[in-house]
Amino acid sequence: MNRNKKDRNPTVAYFSMEIGINNSMHTYSGGLGLLAGDSLRAAADLNVPLVGLTLIHRQGYLRQKLSADGWQTEEPDPWEIEKVLQEESPRISVTVEGRQVQVRAWSYKVRGIRGFEVPVYFLDTSLPENTEFDRGLTDFLYGGDEHYRLCQEIVLGVGGVRMLRALGYDHLKIFHLNEGHSALLILELLDEEARRNFRKAIADSDKETIRNKCVFTTHTPVPAGHDQFPIDLVKKVLGDRNDFFALDGVLYEGRILNMTGLALNFSRYVNGVARKHGEISRLMYSGYEIESITNGVHAATWVSGPFQELFDHYMPMWRQDNFSLRYALSIPKTEIWLSHLRAKRKLLAYIREKTGTNLDENVLTIGFARRATAYKRANLLFSDIDRLRKIRRESGALQIIYAGKAHPRDNPGKGLIKQIFQARMDLAGAIDVIYLENYDMQLGALMTAGVDLWLNTPQPPLEASGTSGMKACLNGVPSLSVLDGWWVEGHLEGLTGWAIEENRSNQKGQIKAGEADVIYDKLETRIIPIYYKRKSQFIDIMAHCIAINGSFFNTQRMIQEYVLNAYFSD
Repeated sequence: MNRNKKDRNPTVAYFSMEIGINNSMHTYSGGLGLLAGDSLRAAADLNVPLVGLTLIHRQGYLRQKLSADGWQTEEPDPWEIEKVLQEESPRISVTVEGRQVQVRAWSYKVRGIRGFEVPVYFLDTSLPENTEFDRGLTDFLYGGDEHYRLCQEIVLGVGGVRMLRALGYDHLKIFHLNEGHSALLILELLDEEARRNFRKAIADSDKETIRNKCVFTTHTPVPAGHDQFPIDLVKKVLGDRNDFFALDGVLYEGRILNMTGLALNFSRYVNGVARKHGEISRLMYSGYEIESITNGVHAATWVSGPFQELFDHYMPMWRQDNFSLRYALSIPKTEIWLSHLRAKRKLLAYIREKTGTNLDENVLTIGFARRATAYKRANLLFSDIDRLRKIRRESGALQIIYAGKAHPRDNPGKGLIKQIFQARMDLAGAIDVIYLENYDMQLGALMTAGVDLWLNTPQPPLEASGTSGMKACLNGVPSLSVLDGWWVEGHLEGLTGWAIEENRSNQKGQIKAGEADVIYDKLETRIIPIYYKRKSQFIDIMAHCIAINGSFFNTQRMIQEYVLNAYFSD
């Protein structure tokens, strides 16, 4: 008996182009992948019958190198697959440009707090029987051109379903598309339905059957996040599938395969990743029913060691029941602050090791770590260098820590990093500014726990959710953020942090201040005075971050919503 056929009972298949499991596996680039990893961990904690599917990304996303003036260059970022994953025996094939591309899978088991395991499979085309080009299809995350991307998405979508069948997953009820990259799984499900009915071609009558099996989560209103391929390229790569192309909802205007549109038309449940993002998505895709399930983070993964010890003492069931974090308000303030200082010292020690810079643990430390791209506006804080110097002189000391990678083809994003390096030079002697290379899970955990204030400045309404501020709040770190994404729901002014309003007028309604001015005003008149002169009040805010936001913005609550509303709602 094939060992892969034994004990296969998951009913939900979770497809994602990237999944961040741990720091040694370079299978993620940022928020989408880390959310996927946190989702699988929460599913394991909650005994949700789920299996994950992604690509192996042998060469990772990128290894970032920053020059003295801040210009980013990239290198491959390979990892030791055999030390982490188990190779599975089945082989399947997918057709790419008429060639049969062989695919294998490697497995990893995500173990929950009660021992329940969620298996995750990583598809790999690096096999000797494949051509050189085909062997490289699972090498780079978000690498290459649109031709390379479409070939990858065939492997992920079509190949993913075939591999799950080969592994013995014959009773899957739900296919969860975590963003549109995996939408071609719909084609394979349609083909399965045709074969089941002894037909050579897909029929329009199959559409509703497939819709009932698919759940789709859209993650961004940014156009670059929605893959679109011209029909000539699709026919070249996918083959002459007129039965598929002729189905209503497959092609846009008969000439574009829009992966988001395909997922929207063939999914019975669609959701955005925050309440506001759900509203934006309904405006973007008029005529579709789009719900919202606000993102979260996996509490046990992102709570720092010092706070884990603190929570274990005062709220011993917090891992099993994240909602019990609401009792953080009863933790003595001194212990909250001492735990925070321990986390802060770990971050400062890392910075000292990597950069040689000694930062002061007694100075208000601001953190900003996001993908370096234009709409994230990493440079907004430096809109007025003279104003920052004035704040330093008259209100109190600051130090600022940045991290984040730009996509190799995003020159404006690379330019933002250079601007931060220039600001660092401009502020030398007044405010220390650090930019850390190679933002990853380890550095993300250190930063979100070790800074005193989390800064978030995306251009509204482009921030679908964001999760780094959620990780910060679990560690008692308040946010200073634009009212977009999750912060619309998590913001309580002066209680869980502070808002950067898009516009603000004076008492007479005559003068409107820009967002940078709002940042400066709130640092100068509220945050810095509280931090240095009313520490007890600042610690109160830290406690409320944990109790109000930490207890809600977690993947335990999020996965429960998916189970109730998307997976098993009928």
